[in-house]
Amino acid sequence: MNKEKQCICQDTQRHFLFRAFDSLGLEDAQRELLLSSFRETRFSIPVVLHRDGRDTLCTFQGYRVQHNHARGPFKGGLRYHPEVNQGEVRALAQLMTWKTALIDIPFGGAKGGVTINPAELNKSELEVLTKRFIQKMEPLLGVHQDIPAPDMGTNAQVMAWILEEYSKTHGYTPGIVTGKPVELGGSQGREEATGFGVACVTRKVAGGMSLHLEDTRIVIQGFGNVGFHTAMTLARMGARVIALSDVRGAVHCEAGIDIEAARAHVAQTGWLEGLPGTEPLSNEAMLELPCHILIPAALEAVINCDNAGAIQAKVIIEAANMPVTHQADTELQERGIIVVPDILANAGGVLASYYEWVQNLQEFPWEHESVLRRLEQHLLRVYGEVSHHAEENETDLRTAAYELAIGRVNKAIQLRGF
Repeated sequence: MNKEKQCICQDTQRHFLFRAFDSLGLEDAQRELLLSSFRETRFSIPVVLHRDGRDTLCTFQGYRVQHNHARGPFKGGLRYHPEVNQGEVRALAQLMTWKTALIDIPFGGAKGGVTINPAELNKSELEVLTKRFIQKMEPLLGVHQDIPAPDMGTNAQVMAWILEEYSKTHGYTPGIVTGKPVELGGSQGREEATGFGVACVTRKVAGGMSLHLEDTRIVIQGFGNVGFHTAMTLARMGARVIALSDVRGAVHCEAGIDIEAARAHVAQTGWLEGLPGTEPLSNEAMLELPCHILIPAALEAVINCDNAGAIQAKVIIEAANMPVTHQADTELQERGIIVVPDILANAGGVLASYYEWVQNLQEFPWEHESVLRRLEQHLLRVYGEVSHHAEENETDLRTAAYELAIGRVNKAIQLRGF
């Protein structure tokens, strides 16, 4: 995420928060406490890189922001990206606090990162970097203290290295990190959890509009992990996905795209471009297609004041984090377009992380179908709570979601007395 987009996203999050603060009637002192981080840590990570026949010592900046733990241990991902900075990590840690509170799991919010392009390091160098990050963070981590997870630029392998490094001094402790390989205590269903959850919420929304899925025209922006699993799950439910996109461009077929064929085509060519039976579109044009449901599942701020007036969807499901800016959100509301916010729509990932943590503490793994069944039931219950709150208070779904989340965190702080 470039600096301009970081600023837009941070402004957007702050706008949504303050809108909920205002509607809840929170005093300035309460707002300051809710926005303040419990702890912010920054440190240097030295790694020797072998380049052009010689060893070079490089120092990278690492961050961990532990925002709030009133409702449970700090929980949040670890990202490797060249533009990671303290402000971005702080904003994402806050977002995790609201997300875990909204879906009512016993976690707080945190986020970590290292300012690095992981593509420029080989596997051995990434392992050294990761383990040195954990060496610096080790006193602040724990299964009931702070539990990392994958994020941008990290994956199950990185989580396995975290487990190994932490276990050197604490013994085998699988609950210290989530998103691990299944062979090391990871959960079945974790890979598809976010997209599966988005699809379940989408089906629920369509049902509320009295639409049968097979008659619902759906556009999905992004065909990475979340976009693919959203599309695949919806296809299995009988939905008609009429457009997909990746970084190179979009493809469109009004009769519906064969998601299995799209996956095979991408595996063979690397891109959606040229998918048989579809016509090409720009990513910008795809967002403006006439459809029932639009699912942005990739980038931040793709729906903004420049294109909000051209959006023709009846509903937007935010599978990505902050894909709609606050200016666009206001315009969409005025036009009667429903927006299901990211802290609800894409919460399947952190919910699956919670399930993984529970399985690790119990030392009892769950079956794949059990994980997905629990996830669907939990997310739909939360969606019902948000919808009911929105109707009761005559507000939009996003404000309702933030009001519920902030209220739960604020209540926990009051009960604990700090």
